[in-house]
Amino acid sequence: MSINYQTLSFDYKPCREQAGQGDAEQVAYPVIVVGAGPVGLATAIDIAQQGVPVVLVDDDCSLSTGSRAICFSKRSLDIFDRLGCGQRMVDKGISWNVGKVFLKDELVYTFNLQPEAGHNRPAFINLQQYYVEGFLLERAQEMPNLEIRWKSKVVGVQQNGTAGTAEASVTLTVDTPNGQYPLRGRYVVAADGSRSPMRNLMGLDSHGVTFKDRFLIADVKMEAEFPTERWFWFDPPFHPNQSVLLHRQPDNVWRIDFQLGWDADPVLEKTPERVIPRVRALLGPDAKFELEWVSVYTFSCLRMDRFRHGNVLFAGDSAHGVSPFGARGANSGVQDAENLAWKLAMVLEGKAADALLDTYASEREFAADENIRNSTRSTDFITPKSPVSRVFRDAVLKLARHHPFARQLTNSGRLSVPAVLRDSPLNTADSDSFEGLMVPGASCVDAPVHAAGQSAWLLQQLGQQFTGVLFCGPEGIDQATQAALDALRSGPIPLKLVVVASGDVQVAAALGAKVVHDIDGLAAARYDGKPGTFYLIRPDQHVCARRRQLDASFVEDALKRALCVEGTA
Repeated sequence: MSINYQTLSFDYKPCREQAGQGDAEQVAYPVIVVGAGPVGLATAIDIAQQGVPVVLVDDDCSLSTGSRAICFSKRSLDIFDRLGCGQRMVDKGISWNVGKVFLKDELVYTFNLQPEAGHNRPAFINLQQYYVEGFLLERAQEMPNLEIRWKSKVVGVQQNGTAGTAEASVTLTVDTPNGQYPLRGRYVVAADGSRSPMRNLMGLDSHGVTFKDRFLIADVKMEAEFPTERWFWFDPPFHPNQSVLLHRQPDNVWRIDFQLGWDADPVLEKTPERVIPRVRALLGPDAKFELEWVSVYTFSCLRMDRFRHGNVLFAGDSAHGVSPFGARGANSGVQDAENLAWKLAMVLEGKAADALLDTYASEREFAADENIRNSTRSTDFITPKSPVSRVFRDAVLKLARHHPFARQLTNSGRLSVPAVLRDSPLNTADSDSFEGLMVPGASCVDAPVHAAGQSAWLLQQLGQQFTGVLFCGPEGIDQATQAALDALRSGPIPLKLVVVASGDVQVAAALGAKVVHDIDGLAAARYDGKPGTFYLIRPDQHVCARRRQLDASFVEDALKRALCVEGTA
């Protein structure tokens, strides 16, 4: 049966606190997530998958309308794979790697975001936000330890006890059709969007810049001959002196963004009488299309000063905001979710101190600053703020037709890439020489492997716990390495072990380690994985330590550092 995610809605049901089955002042849930958008759902699923009970509350009872966030990056798809719904998104979404930039009606240049082969996922898919939310919701509903409460609006926040102690908690006042009730949690994740009621209730602000420009989004349903690519026009003849962005979405829906200028009337510009002529100017006078959704937006680049306030942690648009150029909003929010979930699980399970959650704030504040910086540069290029800036921009675009150096200066919204957390306190600095991009703090890249005789992918083998990856040559695993593996298996922190064997070399598996074969040599190439090289991977699949020779004491120290355990050098 086909589900219409655009009209899907959910019934309110009285919760246990309102049904007289429990006392909210006595029962504290481990985690409460506020907001059932992509970030809130991803956070709740990730926490629940790690065995921690979680309650998700949302003030609405339906999925989002319109396309909204549509571009989901390879890194987000890797995360969705780990959450159990990535394949559905790829199957439904429109995969793409290629973009084109035009000046007036002339092609300036073409770029490919994933020019090399050997990746499981494309650089991006386009998929309407209501599909992303729908697939995440269906996955969430499969989790026995994840409770979703609709039409539950948070109208009060009170922090209890001393932050950082086991007694600290947060009590929310939740308003429902049956009245208000208190809901207490050890930790609360505020993923309630750019207008964040949680942020307002706590008297907190975001700081940054609001750009004085307006853009029209038109979701247009039509049959079209445009290829599945990202097209961006500067000063096109059908919309002079402004910019236009075109993306294909599933169901023959095309997303078109028209720059309007600051003086445009947002109410007037949403009327069909204004939208249809703009679309027809792009498509041609005989084009047949229907308007599915229209919106006019302005945007800001801003963030909260701190993402952690006691036992309340902010994620996604509630914590930071960027322009839509570059697809950094939802993608960075999903990366917030994966960063936070494993840390909450480790703290709640007593395997890490509460201070580990401070690194969620510092790491994702760094990532937000990087996104805001890149987003601001894109916006300044797309919407020059002075005649001199416009002359510079147009000169760069003209040079870019023939000169590669100018293409590096062209910025039509450089697309989202995950932040490399080089300065994270959870990293162990390299003491050996390595080449390539897989430095401590980087998110892991994928590579094709064979597992149990079947084609597979490296990231699928890592899971969502601390994982040790050992690269093994034809000589196999020596006694010293075997002894180190044995020692790690009996350590206090469960460590999954994966051996990556070169080619089809048969390696006697170390007890408890999974052996995969690097048939094409791409895993070793991408990780500079010479025989004997060992990587320690965090549960969110970021590198936190690596060494040319496995040493159990080195790994134990790196694990302690990655968990903020006292006593690490």
